[in-house]
Amino acid sequence: MAFLSDTLARVNPSPTIAVTNKARELAAAGRDIIGLGAGEPDFDTPQNIKDAAKAAIDAGRTKYTAVDGIPELKAAIVAKFKRENGLEYTAAQITVGSGGKQVLYNALVATLNPGDEVIIPAPYWVSYPDMVLLAGGTPVFVEGPMQTGYKITAEQLEAAITPRTKWLIFNSPSNPSGAGYSAAELKALTDVLLRHPQVWVMTDDMYEHLAFGDFKFATPAAVEPGLYDRTLTCNGVSKAYAMTGWRIGYAGGPEVLIKAIAKVQSQSTSNPCSISQYAAVEALNGPQDYIATSRAAFERRRNLVVAALNECPGIRCPMPEGAFYVYPSIAGCIGKTSAGGVKIADDEAFAAALLEETGVAVVFGAAFGLSPNFRISYATSDAALSEACARIKRFCEALR
Repeated sequence: MAFLSDTLARVNPSPTIAVTNKARELAAAGRDIIGLGAGEPDFDTPQNIKDAAKAAIDAGRTKYTAVDGIPELKAAIVAKFKRENGLEYTAAQITVGSGGKQVLYNALVATLNPGDEVIIPAPYWVSYPDMVLLAGGTPVFVEGPMQTGYKITAEQLEAAITPRTKWLIFNSPSNPSGAGYSAAELKALTDVLLRHPQVWVMTDDMYEHLAFGDFKFATPAAVEPGLYDRTLTCNGVSKAYAMTGWRIGYAGGPEVLIKAIAKVQSQSTSNPCSISQYAAVEALNGPQDYIATSRAAFERRRNLVVAALNECPGIRCPMPEGAFYVYPSIAGCIGKTSAGGVKIADDEAFAAALLEETGVAVVFGAAFGLSPNFRISYATSDAALSEACARIKRFCEALR
């Protein structure tokens, strides 16, 4: 009898975490490494949020809380959804977890049975398929190629739906591509979903506030109210408020699903960190100046990186609508050999050779389900990004 679960054999460790850890190891060994793998803002958490956490500690708010969130945080989330998204929820329709990932995972565990299918547009965040597999479901991938802005069409969605489809996981702006669906593009997808009442929608709106230029964020339940009763609208404070380590994610949805998520959480982690919850109350209710400041910085960095990468031989980098990632194609580099003698057979070989020969750490595209590409997180300084892009250009120029 095998000791480890058969379910565990179906999943892989997170490639983004692996790249980040490798970069840290090389840097610790004395290598000059520029890590562009981690998906977290490089800015510090705003002071008012840190002060709220300190006040919570001083007030002794360090005990267990309600399993799925303190009333003050649920009230702040209800207000946020109404204020920013035009969505009406009650506190009983809100769940709070230890990060957005836990909220998504809890929902999948609470709803999936063997054979249930979950549609995942590709390129996708690396964790979506493995969370579906861990929960006993079957991921179904729909590719959104660079030619369509890394977005899927209504026709593709229609073709992917079967009687076993239970969820569509929808992420806009996207990790890894930064692609954002306009309200009109989203409406075309929701029109399809209206024709298939067995399909629920799990939105990952984590990058909602990182929308650039003329792009306007939209979320499915707001675009199509007819889907309200089968949509779980997920979000969190990690990206918008530079609170990745605080681990607070949340969602609004039908009460029957929220209760099921709470049941799962009650037998796994129980409540999210009490201190982090009080900090999140301040994040949502307090001054919002930080969002505009960080958004402007990320938009500037996006423009810098896209322009620099498009000067690299063999690379094509479209302009993303949001988030803090770019997802360039390296189709023009495949089949060539690096200065260090590495055959660039695929994007994994490209990323490995780039790290070894230049010290720039990126995540290869196969990890996100669409190749040949790589992902850069531009959530780092302008100086580091400029140097990294210069190294990538020299690497590409040396390919033969």
